[in-house]
Amino acid sequence: MTTRLLAAATAALVLLSARGPAADPPPPPASTLTVPEMDCAGCAKKLGEKLAKVPGAAKVEYDVKGRTLKVTHKVNETPSPKALWEAVEKEDKAPSKLQVPGGTYTKKPAK
Repeated sequence: MTTRLLAAATAALVLLSARGPAADPPPPPASTLTVPEMDCAGCAKKLGEKLAKVPGAAKVEYDVKGRTLKVTHKVNETPSPKALWEAVEKEDKAPSKLQVPGGTYTKKPAK
């Protein structure tokens, strides 16, 4: 009986390991703004603070050299493209491009 139990347990482990490791969940959606006038960490931080206040924004990362800000979305929420664009304008900067999961804008979105 013990041999059968050991064989069954071994077979179960082999089957489970054959499935491979669980797939990593996909990364959360994000939007990226290009701001040509963002040339220092100070203004990038201010822009990031404004963008973080937009409903649906979970986290903001910036790349001063690339002049971009990446806004990671909250789970099951999507920030308004217009609100993201306007958050940058409130700091007297002008985005040149906004890439969202649904497309790309080169002027202020209507929504």
